[in-house]
Amino acid sequence: MADLSAFPITKRWPAQHPDRIQLYSLNTPNGVKASIMLEETGHAYEPHLVDIGANETWIPEFLSLNPNGKIPAIIDPDGPGGKPFGLWESGAILIYLAEKRGQFLPADPARRYETIQWMMFQMAAIGPMFGQVGFFHKFAGREYEDKRPLQRYVTESKRLLGVLEDRLATRAWIMGDDYTIADIATLGWVRNLIGFYEAGGLVDYASLKNVPAWLERGLARPAVQRGLEIPAKP
Repeated sequence: MADLSAFPITKRWPAQHPDRIQLYSLNTPNGVKASIMLEETGHAYEPHLVDIGANETWIPEFLSLNPNGKIPAIIDPDGPGGKPFGLWESGAILIYLAEKRGQFLPADPARRYETIQWMMFQMAAIGPMFGQVGFFHKFAGREYEDKRPLQRYVTESKRLLGVLEDRLATRAWIMGDDYTIADIATLGWVRNLIGFYEAGGLVDYASLKNVPAWLERGLARPAVQRGLEIPAKP
C-alpha cells in the first residue's frame, strides 16, 4: 500500500484508497478537466471535494501541494520511478495522465505538439476570457457601472469562439477524427459560458453551427457526463 504521509494535504483530506490517484478538485471548468480525463482513461482514483467558496485552497494543507492555491491537483501514488508524485495545473495534469495511459495525445510528434498548442489556446485565451465574462456578467462585476470591461471580454470571447468555429468547420474534434486533451480542456469552458454564466446571448452563441455540434458530441460521451459531476457535492 502506498504511503502518502509525506503529503500534508492528506491530513485534511485523508486517503481511503492510497493506492489510487488522489484528486483534489471541484467541478468547475478547470476542475472537470481532471475528472473527465480520469474517467476517460479509466485510472483508479479517489476524488476529494475542495470547497473554493470556503477558501479551502488557501489553507496550509492545500498550499503544501499547490502553492498557487487553485484546483485541480493530484497525487499519483505510482508516479515517475514508482514514487508518489504530486502535480497541479489542469493542463499539466491532462498531459501527465495522457502520457501515463498513452491516450488522447497523439504519438506522432507534429500532431502531439499541435494538440498541446490547442490545449494552450484554451488555457491562455478561452479560460481567462470566458471567466472574465462570467465575473462581469453574473458575479460581482455585474454591479459595476462602467460596462466597458464586460464589453471588452464579450468581444474577445466572441472572437475566440470564431476561431474555434472555423477550426471545427471540417472536423468532428479539434484535432480531426481524434478526440484529445484539447477537447477535454475546452468542453467545460464552452458549456459553462452558455450555461452557468448565462452568456450565450451576449456572445451570439446561437449564430454558431460547428461549436454547438462539437459541444453536443462531447457532452454525449459517458465519461464526460460522469466527470462533470465529480467530485460530487454533499
